[in-house]
Amino acid sequence: MPDHKDVRAILVRAARAEARRDGSRTVEAEHVLLAVAALEDSAAARLLADAGLTESAIRTALNREWEQSLAVAGIAVRMGLLPEATPDRARDPQIGESTKLMLRRALDAPPKLGGGRFGPMRILVGLLDTDRGRVARTLQAAGVDRAALRTKAAEALAAGTR
Repeated sequence: MPDHKDVRAILVRAARAEARRDGSRTVEAEHVLLAVAALEDSAAARLLADAGLTESAIRTALNREWEQSLAVAGIAVRMGLLPEATPDRARDPQIGESTKLMLRRALDAPPKLGGGRFGPMRILVGLLDTDRGRVARTLQAAGVDRAALRTKAAEALAAGTR
């Protein structure tokens, strides 16, 4: 089980494993969201679960978001009818742009990081701190009020929750 206080454990191990499972060449914000949700005994995962965002619910919402995004382009597809991604165990996914942006937002979130490690709650704030991108569209597809969830996460972070 990863050290929940260590951002490297979340990004380098758990989110990278999600990216591999997805067949992705890069670790994107949605992989980080899944990794945070999988940290069952963390306050960030509990906050997500309280909003109805379990790991399974996030996967369902990601599929719904993908279907909706393709529909905008005029492509009708049902994710349940497509073959599963083939994980490439040899692939070492690199940190993608959406993850880099999420990390910048997390670092900028008050209270400012005063040295040391930062954990899942700060990462969650960074994930929720935008109304654009796949994570925001996925939360919308799941019927979650992203701004309200971000406020709760920021309040928990301000109260000292890692």
